Amino acid sequence: MQRLEDNAALVIIDMQKGIDHPKLGRRNNPQAELRIEALLSAWRRSARPVVHVRHISRSADSVFHPGQPGCEFQEAFVPLAHEHVVEKNVPDAFTATSLERWLTTRSIRQLVICGVVTNNSVESTVRSGGNLGFEVIVPADAAYTFDQNDLTGRHWSAEDIHAISLSNLAMDYATIVETGQILNLI
Repeated sequence: MQRLEDNAALVIIDMQKGIDHPKLGRRNNPQAELRIEALLSAWRRSARPVVHVRHISRSADSVFHPGQPGCEFQEAFVPLAHEHVVEKNVPDAFTATSLERWLTTRSIRQLVICGVVTNNSVESTVRSGGNLGFEVIVPADAAYTFDQNDLTGRHWSAEDIHAISLSNLAMDYATIVETGQILNLI
């Protein structure tokens, strides 16, 4: 990554209270929230656009179901009045939302995408962003995921899932960096 555009948008995926629910299991990258906070502070200081994505689940047993505390933004990530909020019902923040139109009407072509879950909402949003022609940057240390069993019952650590997901994204969809590299360009 050589440059950060003056209107590069920070897209924060699903930093809601429900993501801390114990039923989601063990996670990787315990410093991710601090990295996301550092990015958000830098974006606010530099007056770059910020997009907060909130998952509104249709499933009654989801940690993101409307009407329960888990659906609300974490205190550190509550949007300011002028920051854009996108509500989605599927992992991809571009599907059935106005995100692409909002970015395009503002001539925003560069996106820094962070948040949760690396191999789900982050990955699907990054893939769509890349496919739509946006220049997507993912700070690896500002995202995280959870341990998971595959369809054969094999256990995969959050660290392995995170690494594979980012490796997949680096092939065709995004540039993968560390938060410090981005902050050094602001």
